[in-house]
Amino acid sequence: MPNSGQQLGRPRDAQIDRTVLRAARELLAEAGYAGVTMDATAARAGVGKAAIYRRFGSKAELLFAAAVHGMDIEPPPDSGSLRGDLHALARIIDQRLSSPGARQVAPPLLAEMARDPALAARFRETFIAREQHDLAAILERAVRRGELPGAVDPSLAHLLISGPLFMALLAFQRPVDDGLLHGIASVIAAGLIARAHEETGRESGAAGGESRPAGER
Repeated sequence: MPNSGQQLGRPRDAQIDRTVLRAARELLAEAGYAGVTMDATAARAGVGKAAIYRRFGSKAELLFAAAVHGMDIEPPPDSGSLRGDLHALARIIDQRLSSPGARQVAPPLLAEMARDPALAARFRETFIAREQHDLAAILERAVRRGELPGAVDPSLAHLLISGPLFMALLAFQRPVDDGLLHGIASVIAAGLIARAHEETGRESGAAGGESRPAGER
């Protein structure tokens, strides 16, 4: 399976990683998404094309890593609350998606993924999985604090926080300020906490029902 940037961050490859991504960003700014090729990126970076393909399976994956994020992202520092952590993450997502490069890459990338299920699967298994990993860390903090009574599916939280920001920034092209980011984070935090309590209550009720004698049901 193509690496989709999974080697980013290894010390022996760090310089090549930075050079390739910088070359891709420069070409994207100069020629747009359609004008970027793996050959041109290799020539600009001064590396062999095989070195790029060892890191990225396609131009789409290369440009996403160059313009949005690679596989080396981390969750924001612990703010002390689920709402605060989600607010900090919303700020990060806003920064990633509102850059000129991200705005150039998103529309053609979505079109390519719609035409190519294998590409979409690779994105789910790499970049999206990494985003969900970071959300899982945020949710685990909330469980340790006692804000969440149990585990929450990070894929659900990922959809809830990335969807509104993607639509606002890239579909509706509306300005996003910190007040909106705070509102999105607050609503999502409240919803996740309510759902977790609902699920815990349902599980407790089911367990209690199973333990009662038949005549007491």
